[in-house]
Parts: sequence; structure tokens; C-alpha cells
Amino acid sequence: MSLRHFIENYCPGKPDFRLNRRPYLIAEAGVNHEGVMDLAKRLIDEALEGGADAIKFQSYKADSIASKDSPSYWDLSKEPTESQYRLFKKYDRFWKSEYEVLARYCQDSGIEFLSTPFDVESARFLNDLMDVYKISSSDLNNKPFIDILCGFGKPVILSTGAAWMWEVEQSAGWIQANGNPLALLHCVLNYPTADANANLVMIPELSRKFPDLMIGYSDHTLPGEMKTLEVAALLGARIIEKHFTHDKSLPGNDHYHAMDKEDIKCFRKRMEVLDLLLGERVKHPLESEAPARANARRSLVAAKVIAAGKIIDTEDVTWKRPGRGIDPRDFDNLIGSRAAEDIAEDTVLQWRMFDV
Repeated sequence: MSLRHFIENYCPGKPDFRLNRRPYLIAEAGVNHEGVMDLAKRLIDEALEGGADAIKFQSYKADSIASKDSPSYWDLSKEPTESQYRLFKKYDRFWKSEYEVLARYCQDSGIEFLSTPFDVESARFLNDLMDVYKISSSDLNNKPFIDILCGFGKPVILSTGAAWMWEVEQSAGWIQANGNPLALLHCVLNYPTADANANLVMIPELSRKFPDLMIGYSDHTLPGEMKTLEVAALLGARIIEKHFTHDKSLPGNDHYHAMDKEDIKCFRKRMEVLDLLLGERVKHPLESEAPARANARRSLVAAKVIAAGKIIDTEDVTWKRPGRGIDPRDFDNLIGSRAAEDIAEDTVLQWRMFDV
């Protein structure tokens, strides 16, 4: 299923018999291709191999995203570049023709292509290459840019890092006023995000605040055993986005807290197990419970010898296993009926034994 179809057809009140807990997983490659086309294609191949539904890049030019005076906000022990402008300048070599190549490669490979635009020019050429726009947390308050992106008439995914709830409500209002289908991603804008700051309870809180919107999670914690994404999915994240790399040991801001293809495989396996454990959300007896339902439940049973013609009173009846006779819920209906035959003590009672 395409991401556009996934968002446009989201219906929180749909009475599905089985709740699909498999989130749509976006491998956020960003600029981890480092301006090398073969490496970008490798990232696509490995994201697909791991089991991602989409791979997302970032489209920007340093001159349009940051001023020369733009201090860092990441862990300088992992990425020592102290200027946003200088960091972006290292990796802004891909542009329209390169993303066209990558979009075709994704299409041929069978994985969805996405890229977050950070300026109007990239937003325009990406319109021909993808069906959903992602808005970074850093542009959550950028109303003129949000209005331009909404003008393409496509679903929008908005990350909500470093925002007050009123800001999320305001930005969501701008997008919904334009009529675009919208999904919101809980996000914490730390690189990396400490586990203590992940604040995953915001996922159900966003669902409560925006009951008609699809809610997801954009993660910046260290991958570890992928427990963070697992819990996010259990809390209702329908879209999950996490930075992705081919080598987590590489220096640089988006490698050390990224997942790789083996991490994706780990997450998918965990979700398969959880899906089996969680099962179905409609309460009903399972086929495997049929023997217990028949034998572990109780029936109404003769507490003493009952002569034919006797009017049944409470002293004549008790309840014992198995549950193959008159249901105890019909106790009041049995009292006052007449025995149609002699009934031995400890007999599991059946309706044919009475004139009702």
C-alpha cells in the first residue's frame, strides 16, 4: 500500500475485526549518501532488504536553509561541525536530476521514494517524484512554506518536535484549512534523544487530541534492540520514521543514532511476534477455547433425586461442570418448571427433562 493511500484511507473508527499493528516504516536516509550516487542506491537496496516501506531523503541547499550564523544543536562529540551552514554545505550536492534518478531506482526496486523539501525549489521538483510531502519539525511554524506545500494538494506528514501543543494545533489547522489529508508524528528534536526524553506517551496523547488524524513517531533514540519503535507501535504509531544508514560506526550527525538493515529486520520480527500475542480486538471465544468452553464452564445439575411431576425449587438444583447442560444463566427460568421424568441425583440437566 502506498503511503498516500495509507493516509487518505485512515479511518480510526473503522470496526476492523483484526487490528493491523504493522506500522508504515520510513527509513530516513537523509543525506547519509554523502553526495555519492552509488551509496544512495545502496541505502535504497538495504532499506528494502531490511523491510522498510519507504526510504526518505532530504532536499536542500545550504544557502537557502541556514544563515552563515547558525549554531549547532547536535552532539558535538559525534558531529564536531559547530555551524549548521557548514554542515549542510558538506551534503547539499544532490538536486533535481539526482533525485529523479533515485525516484526511478526506488520505483524499479519496489520501495516508495520520499524526500523532505526544505525550500520552494525542491518542493516544486519533488512534486513530480512523490505523492506525500513531509514537513520537518524545524518548519512547523513556517506558515508561508506550509501553505506552499499544501498547494500541491497531496497528503502531508508533519513532525512535531520541540513544539508546544498549541503550536501543533495551529500548524495542523493551517494544513487542514487547505484540505490536505494530514498525519502527525510525535518527535523529540534531540540528536540523539535520550531514552528518558523519548516521551512516547505523547503518541496516545496526540491521538486523543486529534482523534481523526493518523498519528506516528519520528525517532532519534539510539536503535539498540529497537524497543523504542516497538513500544511506539504498541502505543498506536501508524507511521514510524527513523534515520537510516549502511554503517552506524561512521562519523557524522545522522549515522550514530540511525538504524541499519539488521535493525529493521529485528523490528519487523518483534512486531510479528507482538501481532501474534496481541491478536484480535473483538471479544469472542477462539476456536482453541471450544473444549474449555464446553467442559470448564458449569451446567445446572440435579442436587437430589427429582420425581416426575415435581415443581422445581432452588433446593433441587446446583451447578457443576461440564457446561453441556442448561446454562446457569437460565437458573431463574428453570425454577417453577415441572419435571417431565424421574431425574437421578447429579444428572446434568437438559431442557427436554422439563415441561416449561
